Amino acid sequence: MVAYIVRRLLLIIPTLLGILLLNFLIVQLAPGGPVEQTIADLQGFGDTTGERIGSGSSSDMASTQSSEGTGYRGAQGLDPSLIAEIEKMYGFDKPAHERFVKMLISYIKFDFGSSFYSNKTVMELIIEKMPVSISLGLWTTLIAYLVSIPLGIRKAVRDGTAFDMWTSSAIIIGYAIPNFLFAILLIVLFAGGTYFDWFPLRGLTSPDFDEMTLLQKIGDYFWHLSLPVLASVISSFATLTMLTKNAFLDEIHKQYVLTAKAKGLKENRVLYGHVFRNAMLLIIAGMPAALIGIFFTGSLLIEVIFSLDGLGLLGYEAVIRRDYPVIFGTLYIFTLVGLLLKLVSDITYTLVDPRIDFSSREG
Repeated sequence: MVAYIVRRLLLIIPTLLGILLLNFLIVQLAPGGPVEQTIADLQGFGDTTGERIGSGSSSDMASTQSSEGTGYRGAQGLDPSLIAEIEKMYGFDKPAHERFVKMLISYIKFDFGSSFYSNKTVMELIIEKMPVSISLGLWTTLIAYLVSIPLGIRKAVRDGTAFDMWTSSAIIIGYAIPNFLFAILLIVLFAGGTYFDWFPLRGLTSPDFDEMTLLQKIGDYFWHLSLPVLASVISSFATLTMLTKNAFLDEIHKQYVLTAKAKGLKENRVLYGHVFRNAMLLIIAGMPAALIGIFFTGSLLIEVIFSLDGLGLLGYEAVIRRDYPVIFGTLYIFTLVGLLLKLVSDITYTLVDPRIDFSSREG
């Protein structure tokens, strides 16, 4: 097992390198980089506040190659030394391969640099946005698992009954409704849209949060999270519930279960003492992907609709602005954590079922 863990840890290095290289090439080919956007802003085509540079026609104009040797059509009439200064400011005065190698060296030391468009480092931005994404992800995952696993087990036990049919219909309907559409419906019904004004519509906490007592803070926190979490979790039940049901159905019809029932063991003893361990292997296999998707990518539309400033919104704005340090810094962190969680998942396999031995695997 130790040798397998060491091999997996070593494989993280080329995997990270390949992912970073592929995304670096894609981003370099995309038009409207930070240099072009700054030039467009200087020429009056961008946002004059300097806080957010537009990425529409102004960026396209700035990124078009000119025949006068400036490299940017939007740079016509600007001092070439100013263009060179802008390129140096963003690190584009060096060839692409040198920038990539420099980035890798910095990332080994977990130095991700600072955002192009704020006076904060990439780590500061991630830490600042993390509470929102963790709050949404943690409670969405917890509720989904607490509901879906018992429901899936019950559906497997009562397969083909009326209970199985109507619960399947309910979760499929929930899965078919986009979470952002359900979020809008919740706002209309419960957040002052048309009917009731029971829940807040903005932020993770109230403005006077710091002045509240501990119990008031806890209540205010869940009060703000109620609608976003409900909107996020509505489409999470179907996949996990059906996966649990099918896994248990497959195990229930095996010979060892029939033998246990023939010996007179109670249903709960058979389900949770024999079937549960084998059936839960499939559920455990999907946990790393679920954790990554929920904790780090978040739900962009849910964050926008409920005015929650999380990692989903951070990543989207970084791509729109071509904020390369934020794009690659978050990509590096999320990929590294995802690979480590996948390894943790394999180790968990052995804890659930000691018969699994990864040390006998070749890679």
